[in-house]
Amino acid sequence: MTIGKAWKVVGTDAQKLDGLGLATGRRAFTADLVLKDQLVAKILPSPHAHARIRDIRTGRAEALPGVRCVLTYKNVPRVLHTTAGQGAPEPSPYDTVLFDHKVRFVGDRVAAVAAVSEEVALQALALIEVDYEVLPAVFDPEEALREGAPVIHDEPDAHAVIPVTYEPERNRASYVEAKVGDVEKGLAAADAKVEGCFVSHYAQHCPMEPHVVLCYLDEDGRLVIRTSTQVPFHVRRIVALVLQIPVKQIRVIKPRIGGGFGAKQEVMLEQVCAMLTLRTGKPVLLNYTREEEFVSSRTRHPQVTQLRIGAKKDGTLTAIDLSCLNNTGAYGSHALTVVCNSGSKVLPLYRSKNVKFMGQAAYTNLPVAGAYRGYGATQAAFAMESLMDELAEKLKIDPVILRKKNHIRTGEGSPIFEALGEGRKGVPTRITSCGLDQCITLGAERLGFSRKRRKPGKGEVRRGVGMACLMQGSSIPHIDMGAATIKMNEDGSFNLLVGATDLGTGSDTILAQIAAEVLGIRVSDIVVYSSDTDLTPFDVGAYASSTTFLSGKAVEKAALAAREQILGAASRKLGVPQQKLTLAGGMVVGPKGKKVPLGEIACYTLYEKDQFQVMGTASHITETSPPPFSAHFAEVEVDTGTGRIEVKRYVAAVDCGTAINPLMARGQTEGAVLNGISFALTEQYHFDAAGRMLNPNFKDYKIFSSRDVPTIEVILVPTYEPAGPYGAKSVSEISINGPLPAIANAVYDAVGIRLREPPFTPEKVLKALGKL
Repeated sequence: MTIGKAWKVVGTDAQKLDGLGLATGRRAFTADLVLKDQLVAKILPSPHAHARIRDIRTGRAEALPGVRCVLTYKNVPRVLHTTAGQGAPEPSPYDTVLFDHKVRFVGDRVAAVAAVSEEVALQALALIEVDYEVLPAVFDPEEALREGAPVIHDEPDAHAVIPVTYEPERNRASYVEAKVGDVEKGLAAADAKVEGCFVSHYAQHCPMEPHVVLCYLDEDGRLVIRTSTQVPFHVRRIVALVLQIPVKQIRVIKPRIGGGFGAKQEVMLEQVCAMLTLRTGKPVLLNYTREEEFVSSRTRHPQVTQLRIGAKKDGTLTAIDLSCLNNTGAYGSHALTVVCNSGSKVLPLYRSKNVKFMGQAAYTNLPVAGAYRGYGATQAAFAMESLMDELAEKLKIDPVILRKKNHIRTGEGSPIFEALGEGRKGVPTRITSCGLDQCITLGAERLGFSRKRRKPGKGEVRRGVGMACLMQGSSIPHIDMGAATIKMNEDGSFNLLVGATDLGTGSDTILAQIAAEVLGIRVSDIVVYSSDTDLTPFDVGAYASSTTFLSGKAVEKAALAAREQILGAASRKLGVPQQKLTLAGGMVVGPKGKKVPLGEIACYTLYEKDQFQVMGTASHITETSPPPFSAHFAEVEVDTGTGRIEVKRYVAAVDCGTAINPLMARGQTEGAVLNGISFALTEQYHFDAAGRMLNPNFKDYKIFSSRDVPTIEVILVPTYEPAGPYGAKSVSEISINGPLPAIANAVYDAVGIRLREPPFTPEKVLKALGKL
């Protein structure tokens, strides 16, 4: 490439910065660091769904050779907190302590042991004697809200730290409602009405790497937490609160992560492991087993969604009435925000003058639900897009045309954004980019939707096609904040320091591409260091589809600041007005062919004249949450003899603004689609009558593997989002929301049955067909 020629970086398939290291095993994960005298920690789980601990005796365990520490509610401070790493003050209730005198689900933590080996730690757990008073348990969220149900959080100190509805005495972890217009009048004026109840289920994130944390004391006695987390700065803040030590005494390091998907937005193990290190003075490793990950980690919120929609003969929607009841499990982690998203990420998609939303989350004595990719929209989009198909059939309108007629467009807003959107109240949102119409057109054409629809064929195996439209969000306005620092080195390379957390999604590479585009250099000229609370600037972490949109904008601003410093120094060195200089191809380029390598400018600023470090630091907070949009189309085969559903082909057309790295955007979309197909068809928790999970392993909990992958086609529909870096908005979450409704609608097209309770197992299909 000619020196000084502009290098286009944004919009190209730049290779992942850590790709080779990951492929060759050189990248280190949390547990890859082994320290001298390192102890192993294990947690004693509750065998009961609901019980009070009358007494706990640890003497035999503590006397076991090799045991260094045992923690119970008797010897740790009682500090109420939430494990949800989101915002401060948090919207989730403070209903959790390090160890409690009460357990609320099978798998709740009772005690923790640190010992010289895992074998000794497990022996010690077996020696702990616990006297339980078993209490009545409740497993159904509707039953939990009824008068007379067992109260799960009867402790007097559980509370909410922001002014929201929180009624633990009624097992109500959250409640929200919003209303626009008059829904009943809108339904009365409708020519056609549809309604339905949809029940979505438990699911686990299944990251390859379970939750794991290593704690140790550095040479100055400060606590270092090396952890597989999405939210390093929230870890530091919450651990400081729980352990009652200053934030300055804690350093959190995020190494490579083996997947998160929202599960690692929780701060669950860090405070336990940290307390063990403080008590023993030794390094301690605490690592969940796969069974513990299933039971004691976090899950998707099961949700009962009730929806009513009314429309005129021409397809104009007259009313939408959405009610959601979440099962938050034993603790209220993300209870409010997830149920709010069921409204805010679904209701604004279609225009209606009359909209009503009611959402609540109930405590039960089952595993704890939390953040999971899609985050409330997955459950509600299933109901909305299923009923949009039913409405189209009633009105005798093509489902493509019905959606095109009603979906929100550029320049429009929705009062639901302001009423329910994550963030501070009173944040209006107006759509500044929307490629949904083109997504629908291109996706339908690619699948052959109109040509294949209503042609199931004959015989036992029938074919059908279905569709769904989606929207999500990009960051949480007026709440989330990211920051970045970039500095230039003597050879013209740069160090980029970001608090943003790469979960394996490639965000380090994406952020480097944004900086490289601003500075006119190659991605390989940037060394990215992310997520060390001592060294990198603050970032809320990887959640709510925020990294590219929010952290990327902070990187862009920091790089622009460094660019101005470089051009200013070059102007002085060359005697050329700054406005006549630019950066391209690793050079400062001026008039009449003048070119100076960036390395020369770096040495000039560091060693020669007006010495200073070329460095830009910037932070960014989002004012809006511009939605990405997507249209999904599924083609399925249904075997009417066995009830088996097989997805043959799946098309996802996605508007994510500018795709900073198209290859990675496609990869995120393919992964989300497969995640959603697996959730729709096979993933399921099974519990016994006592609330114990029966299938906490990959033998009995089926997730899709490479052998199950259908043909997935991704179409990136370019738009330009003015609030995002180089026009980008989010892409990673939205496509998990499509498979449930798209597959359900395709099954109806194939065999004429409506499935409203996933997973869509062969037994459910045969039952709906009247064959069971």
